[in-house]
Amino acid sequence: MASGFFAILDDIAALMDDIAVTSKVATKQTAGILGDDLAVNAEKATGFLSSREIPVLLQIMKGSFINKLIIVPIAFLLQWMYPPAIKIILVLGGLYLAFEGVEKMIEYFFHKKEESGKEVIEEIEAPGTSGEAEEKSKVKSAITTDFILSIEIVIIALGTVLKEPLMVQIITVSIVSIIATVGVYGIVALIVRMDDAGFKLIKKSGQKGFLNTLGEFLVKALPWVIKALGVIGTVALILVAGGIFDHNIDYLHHLLPNVPSMLKQAIYGIVGGLVMLPVFILFKRAFKFVKKAN
Repeated sequence: MASGFFAILDDIAALMDDIAVTSKVATKQTAGILGDDLAVNAEKATGFLSSREIPVLLQIMKGSFINKLIIVPIAFLLQWMYPPAIKIILVLGGLYLAFEGVEKMIEYFFHKKEESGKEVIEEIEAPGTSGEAEEKSKVKSAITTDFILSIEIVIIALGTVLKEPLMVQIITVSIVSIIATVGVYGIVALIVRMDDAGFKLIKKSGQKGFLNTLGEFLVKALPWVIKALGVIGTVALILVAGGIFDHNIDYLHHLLPNVPSMLKQAIYGIVGGLVMLPVFILFKRAFKFVKKAN
């Protein structure tokens, strides 16, 4: 009886050791996509009123958890039923990310002034409503983008443990998913509260000494950090999309063999976004037309 109990404990310990090793490997493999996930979601979680930053971030994080609760069991089911479906879903997600990245580039270079004027007009016409609508829109966009990035994270994590027993696979992918969500949005929360931390340091220091200097630096640095994250987030969308195309479409993988990997992925991402741009524009117009008709 006692020997059986200790044998079970021994099995559990061995299982935990396996999970620790596989989780470390899977997290290392997904480090690149986690960095992109951080840049993209940090950019999307900024630009709100100070009092709304954390509530908005919690909404996005909740959506991210729900995304992974949906993706993880579907990934295992598809891997068991029809493995090629994983690649198809990844490529479709890559097309959406490429479109979003290219759309941001076009908005920045060609429609920045026009949209700024439009936002002012909307705010005058409907005071107090545009901010709430914009918040909902950004939260929805962030959760949608997180869904695509979460697919990539889950698939990469699953790919590193395919030779392990099913229980190890499930626990490892679940751990990576939790780390991805809590870790990414925890860092994002620190970034968006930089200015508040700076103001507190200035107040505590009596506006003198090292703490005051540090506080002023945090306050002044936040706008630049946000701008940098906007640029990094857009580049990340393009590169992640290009990476998905490069790794999951054999023809593209062997195309441009002499071009550096990152440049090749950037080219694929931009071309994919440009191809999908008219498709999504037509889809949006058709959706608006149907909505008005109803």
